[in-house]
Amino acid sequence: MDIQALLIERIHRGDRSGAHALLDAWAAEYGYEHIPAEVLDPMLIQLGNEWSTSETFTLAQMYVAAKVTEDVLDKVSHLFKVPGEGKPPKGPVVIGNSEDDFHALGRHLVGTFLRAEGWDVHDLGNDVPAGRFVDMAQEVGARVIGVSAMMLTTALHIKKVREEIDRRGLTGLIQLAVGGSVFNVCPGLAEEVGADGTVANALKAAELFVRLGEQSVRKETGA
Repeated sequence: MDIQALLIERIHRGDRSGAHALLDAWAAEYGYEHIPAEVLDPMLIQLGNEWSTSETFTLAQMYVAAKVTEDVLDKVSHLFKVPGEGKPPKGPVVIGNSEDDFHALGRHLVGTFLRAEGWDVHDLGNDVPAGRFVDMAQEVGARVIGVSAMMLTTALHIKKVREEIDRRGLTGLIQLAVGGSVFNVCPGLAEEVGADGTVANALKAAELFVRLGEQSVRKETGA
């Protein structure tokens, strides 16, 4: 079956339970661990194109797409064993939800995968003011701040984090990572809010944080 087309059709109808039924059926044959790369990423790219070119794709449909994505990633996360020890420490990072954003699941998933890879995660929770992100990053010596947002309105608050980093003369030294399904659905949004990087889902967060941490070191050393 054309899983992406069927899934998008249900999202257009706002049929969240129907979308989950489709994904459960697909996963029964192919496995949940393959859903992020083989189903969600292509679906979100297609929806992002619709958002850019169609006047009929609505915020309500974007919300359904985002919630379906979060729900599935929550299931996928339980398939991964988080090692308690053995990973070399990678240093501190700061994560949290943007101002006025209370959708915690994506952030929790990111924190889980980062800890599994050896990061010392400082999770500030929901509705975090811009200054608080930067204060904590300076306090613990974090090279990367990760900000999660669910909706377009709350994602735009991330601009304040970018401005705060720059105002303190920390441009490049503290890297800004952003995430949430809204960044997949709205192409160019990460650049608009001033992010240094983003990835399609929580499974790829650790790779992004490594890359941004290396960029911070190169900025500091002038390499």
